Amino acid sequence: MLQSKKAPLTGRQKAAIFLVSIGSDVSSEVFKHLREDEIEQLTFEIARVDKIEPEERDRVLQEFQEMMMAQEFIQQGGIDYARDVLERALGTQKAIDIVNRLTSSLQVRPFDFIRRTDPSHLLNFIQGEHPQTIALILAYLDPQKAALILSGLNHQIQADVAKRIAQMDRTSPDVLREVERVLERKLSTLASEDFTSAGGIDTIVEVLNNVDRGTEKIIIEALEEEDPELAEEIKKRMFVFEDIVLLDDRSIQKVLREVDTQDLAKALKGVDAEVQEKIYRNMSKRASSLLREDMDFMGPIRLRDVEESQQKIVNIIRKLEESGDIIVARAGEEELVV
Repeated sequence: MLQSKKAPLTGRQKAAIFLVSIGSDVSSEVFKHLREDEIEQLTFEIARVDKIEPEERDRVLQEFQEMMMAQEFIQQGGIDYARDVLERALGTQKAIDIVNRLTSSLQVRPFDFIRRTDPSHLLNFIQGEHPQTIALILAYLDPQKAALILSGLNHQIQADVAKRIAQMDRTSPDVLREVERVLERKLSTLASEDFTSAGGIDTIVEVLNNVDRGTEKIIIEALEEEDPELAEEIKKRMFVFEDIVLLDDRSIQKVLREVDTQDLAKALKGVDAEVQEKIYRNMSKRASSLLREDMDFMGPIRLRDVEESQQKIVNIIRKLEESGDIIVARAGEEELVV
């Protein structure tokens, strides 16, 4: 009588075998990085594991090693580089299988090759693309790189691109593949089989928080004309220099301890009396008097220098907020009780 062939292991069964093989101490550390539902599913699979054949265990561990090796190659040089190295080490078909499994299971984000490209080169590369294509690419970049590119775009399309990022929700894999196919002529390509989320209000706010003050103003003003509701929603989630009046006195004093006096003098040259008075009230009489003298002494200064100093102070405020040293009360948020 012929012996029935064992069914291939599922992903959960492999994960269970792997966790049992590496021992409870290491497995417990792995569990700390999983969701509650994932822990429940794996616990159930581990409980069902009766006896692990040595050959089965070795296959699972070897597959894990190959996947980690492929992931390391992807991080070093991208999908194409990983596939090339794996082909030479394991053969063409094995390399394709590993890379396909990895990109599917880890949901490698589109435009991975672009994220490793120098921003100045990337700006030249996408400058002539349609605003929707540019918005799609920027939505998948880290906010700092996206900010540099958005700042360098033609002023006529900056607000359009920002609006498209803000209104973006989910992009189908067909659209992503088509865009990547077009860009493949100049750079490499990366495909994704799953729907991926990018864009939205939070994305464009992060990007605008990283652009220079001048670019930020141009985009917001253009959006206010074209789509006032969207502009208002974005402004609610942003912090600009004039919003320093929203800080409590203690927070302002913490900020002032981090700020260069010359930057403060330049920054205050371009704001209304309310903002200036808020700052003066949180300084000693002597310090505020010296600050006023500095402002008078420096005379007229370029708007670009004012905006640059304001942006430096805003960056300090954002840094202090991120570290929890101060709390910024934004529009629409509940009031704080001290």
